Amino acid sequence: MLSAIWLVPSWASAQDAPLKQLSGKIYDEQGREALPGAVIRALYTGHATVSDADGHFELSVPDTVGHVVISYVGYGNDTLTVADLSSGAVLRLKPARALGEVKVESRRKSTEISLLSTAKVEKIGSRELMKAACCNLSESFETTPSVDVGFTDAVSGYKQIQMLGLAGSYTSFTRENIPDIRGLAAITGLTFTPGAWVESMQLSKGAGSVVNGYEGTTGQINVEWRKPFAEKEPTLFLNGYQNSQGRTEGNLVLSKRFSESLSTNLLLHGRSDWAKVDQNKDGFLDQPLGQTFVGSNRWFFFDKSGFEVQGGVKGVYLDNTGGQKGYKKGMEQIDGNPWGYRQKIRRVEGWAKIGKVFPEKVWKSMGLQLSGVYHDQQSSYGSRAYNGRQQSFYANYIYQTIIGNTNHIIKGGASFVADNYKESFIGTPYNRSEYVPGAFVEYSYNYLNRFGLVAGLRADHHNIFGTFVTPRLHVRYAPAENSVFRASVGRAQRTANVFAENLGYMASSRSYILSGNAPGKPYGLNPEVAWNMGVNFTQKFMLNYRDGSFSTDYYYTDFTNQVVVDIEKPGEVRFYNLDGRSFAHSFQAQLDYEPIRKLDVRLAYRYYNVRSTYDGVQKLKPLVAAHRAFLNLGYETGNNWKLDYTVQWIGPKRLPVRFGNDHGEQPEGDSPSFVQMNAQISKSWKEGNLEVYLGGENLTGYMQHDLITGADNPFGHNFDGSVIWGPGMGRSIYAGFRYKL
Repeated sequence: MLSAIWLVPSWASAQDAPLKQLSGKIYDEQGREALPGAVIRALYTGHATVSDADGHFELSVPDTVGHVVISYVGYGNDTLTVADLSSGAVLRLKPARALGEVKVESRRKSTEISLLSTAKVEKIGSRELMKAACCNLSESFETTPSVDVGFTDAVSGYKQIQMLGLAGSYTSFTRENIPDIRGLAAITGLTFTPGAWVESMQLSKGAGSVVNGYEGTTGQINVEWRKPFAEKEPTLFLNGYQNSQGRTEGNLVLSKRFSESLSTNLLLHGRSDWAKVDQNKDGFLDQPLGQTFVGSNRWFFFDKSGFEVQGGVKGVYLDNTGGQKGYKKGMEQIDGNPWGYRQKIRRVEGWAKIGKVFPEKVWKSMGLQLSGVYHDQQSSYGSRAYNGRQQSFYANYIYQTIIGNTNHIIKGGASFVADNYKESFIGTPYNRSEYVPGAFVEYSYNYLNRFGLVAGLRADHHNIFGTFVTPRLHVRYAPAENSVFRASVGRAQRTANVFAENLGYMASSRSYILSGNAPGKPYGLNPEVAWNMGVNFTQKFMLNYRDGSFSTDYYYTDFTNQVVVDIEKPGEVRFYNLDGRSFAHSFQAQLDYEPIRKLDVRLAYRYYNVRSTYDGVQKLKPLVAAHRAFLNLGYETGNNWKLDYTVQWIGPKRLPVRFGNDHGEQPEGDSPSFVQMNAQISKSWKEGNLEVYLGGENLTGYMQHDLITGADNPFGHNFDGSVIWGPGMGRSIYAGFRYKL
C-alpha cells in the first residue's frame, strides 16, 4: 500500500508530460519469426502495449521515460533506451538460458475458477461429476453450491434447478455453445443428457455474452460432451448403474479417430424404472415406471489450413407411466378408478458448426453454428391432458478479429431463431410462431492481465414483440496476482412457456387461469424482461504448501416485466403480467482448500431474498429456501480409493395458503429446515481402466411425508401434489461401474 501511494505523484506527473511515439518490430534471435504478444512496458509508469501478430507495436510514452523493457515467454527480457525505439527499430530477443530440468507435480482441482477470464466461470470437470452418480444433467449439481435442485411434483419424478433463486428456465443451457434446453423441454430436457456423456461443464452467473443470444437472465451452463479426438479419450467407455429403487441405467460411448483430421463417436443411453416404490405410503408411486432411450452420433473434421467442421444428430424416446399404484395404461380417468400419469416424448436434434481459423493470424476466425429441433410431448395428469410440439431452427454467424493488437478483440455477427409451437391444454389449442433475426457486436480489452473489459450490444427484431436491444458489460480488475474483482450488468428477454415450465402444477386439481392482458401475444402475456447485475471476488492462496481459494459473489435481478406464477389461492395457479416489483437478491461465499494431502474440502453458504408482487401484495416467492449451508469432502488414497461425502442444510421455505386433507385451508407458513447427506466410495484398477462405485443419496432418509394432499381422493377438489418443499424420495443406495479401453 505504501509503495502504491509513493508512486501516485510520479504517475500523475508522467500523465501530464508531453508524449513521444515509439514503434518497432520484435523477432526471434535469428530474425525469422515475429513474436506476437510480446509485452513492451515503459519503466516506472503504467504505459504498456503488446505486439500484434506481425510482431509490430506502437507505444506513446511521456518525455520523462528513459527506458523500455521488452518481455516474451521463453525469451530473456531486454531493456532498451527510448532512443533505440524512436525510429521503428527491428528488435531480436534471445531465448532464455536453459536450466536443468525441474519436475513440478500438482493435482488438478475438480472444479476450477480462472483468474484470467473477464467473466467468472466455474469449470466443473469430469472428476467433480464422478463424485456422485450423475445419471443426467438434473442430477449433476449435487456437489455444486451455486445450483439448487428439487422435485417439480410428487408424481412425475422430474427435478428442476434454480440459480440465483430463480427457476431453471431463466438459465441458458447450451451444448458446446449451441442452445440446447429451451422451449417445451425446459423441465424434461434436463434428463436428455446422460451424465456419462459429459466431459465438463462451464457455469457462469449473471449476464452472459451477447454472442450467445438475448436470453439467460440468471446465467449460463455450457455442457461439453466427450470428444473422440481428445488425447486421453478411450476407444470404449461403458457405464452401468443400479439403485435400490428399481432404476437401471447403461451408457456406451464408442470413439474412433481415423486420422489427425477426422474422428467420430457414438453415444448410447438406456434407462428403465421397473419397481413400484411408495416409501411414504400414500398410494402413489414415488417415481413413474418407464423407459428412456437416447442416442447420438457426432463427426469432427479439422484441416491443417484451419478449416473445421463438426456435426451430429441426437434422438430421444421416453415413455413413462405413474400415479396411483393400481393404475395401468389406458384406464379411464373417472372418479373411482386409479389416478394415472402418462408421458411420451419423441425428440430429434441435428446440428453443425463450420469454422475457419487463420494459422498466420491466430486471432482471426469466423464460424457458423446451425441447429434444428423437433420435439413432441404428450402428457396426461389424471383427466387433464397436455400435448406440445416444437419445431425450432437456429443459426449464428460469428466473426472475430483484432483492432491494432491482441489487447483489443472485436466480435460481430448475426443470428436467426425460429420457433413453431403447437400446444393443447385440456382441449384448448395454443399455437404460435416466433421469428427473431438479430445482430451483435462485442468488444474485449485487456491490459497486462490486470484489467479486462467485455462490452456487448445486440439488436433483435421479434415478429410479435417488436425490436429490442440487449446491452451487456463485464469488467475485471486484478489488484494482485491471485486476487480478482469482477462485475457484470446486462439485460435479458425471453418468452415464457407457461405450461411446459410449470408441469408440476398439473399433478393437482388446481385450475390453470391465464389472466394475460396483452391480446395477440403468447398466452396474452408480455415477454419477460429483466436486468441482472452482480459483483464477485476470487482469492487464491497457498497455506501450508497447499492451494486454496475463497470466492464470494452478490447478484441482483430486477424484472421490468415477469410472467407471475401465482399459487397463493388454494385450488388455482394463475399466470399474469407483473404489476408491481419482482426481484431477487443472491449472495454466496465459498471456500475450497486441501488441509491434508488429497483431502479436498468445500464449504459454502448461500442466501436468497426473492420477492414478487401477487395481486398487489409483495411477498417472498414460495418454495424457495432463503438459507443453505453446504459441505463437501473428497479424499483419494494412494491405491486409487476415492471417498466423497456431501451434507447440506436447507433452511425454511415459505408455504402459501393451501388445502389440507380435511378439505379446509391451511394458513400460510414456513416449511421445516432439514439436512440431506450423500456419500460415495469408488475403487479403480488397471491404471484407471475399471472403476466400481457404491453410494447413497438422502442417507438420513428425510422425506416430506405430506407430498400429496387429498391422495385418498385424487379426483377431488383438494388433490395437490405440487407444493414440494423437501425430498420426494427416501434413502437410495446405488452401485455401478465405469470401464474404458
